[in-house]
Amino acid sequence: MPIRITGMNSGLDTESIITALTQTKQTRLDNFKGDQKKLTWTQDKWKELNKKAVSFYNGTLASMRFSSAYTKKTTSASNANAVSVVTGDTAMNSTQTLDITSLAKAAYLTGNEVKVGNEKASKETAASELGLNVGDSLKFYIGNDQSDVLEVGIEEGDTIGSILDKLKDAKSLNTDTSLNFNFDEANGRFFVASKTEGEKAAFHIASDSADTMAKLGIALNGTDEASSSNYVTGTSAKITLNGVEYTSESNTFEVNGLTITAKEIASGVTLTTKQDTSGIYDNIKKLLSEYNDLMKEFATAYNADKATKYKMLTDDQKDEMSDKEVEEWENKIKTGLLSGNETLANLRNGLRGVMGQGYDITLKDGTTSKFYLSNFGIATGSYFNTEENERDSFHIDGDKDDNSTSGNADKLSALISSDPDAVQSFFTQLSRDIYTKMSDLMKGTAYSSAFTIYEDKLMASQYSSYTTKVSDAQKALEAAQDKLYKKYSRMETTLAKINNNSGSLSSFFGTGG
Repeated sequence: MPIRITGMNSGLDTESIITALTQTKQTRLDNFKGDQKKLTWTQDKWKELNKKAVSFYNGTLASMRFSSAYTKKTTSASNANAVSVVTGDTAMNSTQTLDITSLAKAAYLTGNEVKVGNEKASKETAASELGLNVGDSLKFYIGNDQSDVLEVGIEEGDTIGSILDKLKDAKSLNTDTSLNFNFDEANGRFFVASKTEGEKAAFHIASDSADTMAKLGIALNGTDEASSSNYVTGTSAKITLNGVEYTSESNTFEVNGLTITAKEIASGVTLTTKQDTSGIYDNIKKLLSEYNDLMKEFATAYNADKATKYKMLTDDQKDEMSDKEVEEWENKIKTGLLSGNETLANLRNGLRGVMGQGYDITLKDGTTSKFYLSNFGIATGSYFNTEENERDSFHIDGDKDDNSTSGNADKLSALISSDPDAVQSFFTQLSRDIYTKMSDLMKGTAYSSAFTIYEDKLMASQYSSYTTKVSDAQKALEAAQDKLYKKYSRMETTLAKINNNSGSLSSFFGTGG
């Protein structure tokens, strides 16, 4: 806005006069700006709620629709020091006998001390000082395939350090296997190790380069690998499970849904696989906890005070307040943005309806009965004894983490132990219906995107409309102000001329007195 100097001749406070005369247009502009800002806050609040709803929908709720969430099993070992077991969904309830006959090891060679005269060699020691010649080669073969060779040649100017670098970068011919190499200068020795366990990854010294490698201390201290004191043979692991032998290049075995990791040689280990009742309970508890959290968020927003006495602040009003006062004022408005919101009401009512449904399930005795959440000891709290925003929350009788119901009989755990199939049948049906209801509530429309619980498209359109309204109101205000400034400017110019003429006449008549 241009700088205007007014009231020089009239003595009028034209700034205040024009501000007063255009206040209606200024208020209109401020209202549009405030409404647009409030819409932005509303969008942000909906985005936050939508994120939580979609997370619940795609996460725990989605998985609880399927039987795999209820077929949790666990396996215990009579000797936990010898073996650990991870139980998969396909594992069978069973008692099995395990013998661990050998563990997988990585091949490892401790080289002999390398000397030049009476001094330990270093990385700077030249290959020629060790009797190595250009064209000599260092060869290892991998596993039992003598054609899978890892080879490094000696070149002019090589040192132990440059040979070490070449060995580290080298890969075998057939399988691209690399090995770990190091030269310990403090001890003057090479060390060689396979990067993985097992016979297939083990390295061996090729016989046609044994003499060359011996000059670097890379040699066996025995007639062969088995008798050598400085070579650890790379071996595979072997177990016998229920009389059947299994071999693995690592110490881990995958057998019929069990992931068995051998840790020490042992025999007569009993593995017991059974239903993991605590795992099923925890999954159901997680489902209800996330449902409760979501419903509490909805209720808190819906039941909030509208705070109608708190109007959107103008820039001038903010200038008269402290930052803390502005923040507190605006937080009052933000808290009540979704108070009594119809969309929130529909969400809450829709989910409540599903949670109150009953489902026909077949019990282990073959009979069919209609079950509700209450049959599992799951219900909401007493209306009058529960905080307003937590009245949609479900509690599990006997849940040690819930002070309101921890002292009640634990029906859910009892049913999981006695009839896990019935529990699975009920909660898969319930989860599917919640999932379907949320799918319907988040279905894309002309006003909302898919997987969205609010009318995001409509709000985006409204925001764009406010941008136009703000722009038009700003232009209207400036036009009105300019018109008035021009009017008062003409008046000031006229007054200036009158004053000048009056001064001239006074000067004329006053001359020659």
